Amino acid sequence: MTTKPTALVSEFHAAEERREALGYFTEAFAEALLAGVESGCFARAALDAAFHELVGIHGEEEVALFAERLPERIRHGEFTVTRKH
Repeated sequence: MTTKPTALVSEFHAAEERREALGYFTEAFAEALLAGVESGCFARAALDAAFHELVGIHGEEEVALFAERLPERIRHGEFTVTRKH
């Protein structure tokens, strides 16, 4: 089965938007660190804000299903920046 060109374009634009959003988040993270906010505190607050927003957009059940997949993704290194040896 092949993917329709319009679906590929939509996926590309969605990926671009996520990269742009991540850039804004990275800037806010850096500013918070410079202001003396502890990185772990900022990260937890960001997760809280993200889940609030996701629940508002997609509803509790869909977000709960998304969250159920997080442990496996974390364990498989999807969010790891540097690997420990």
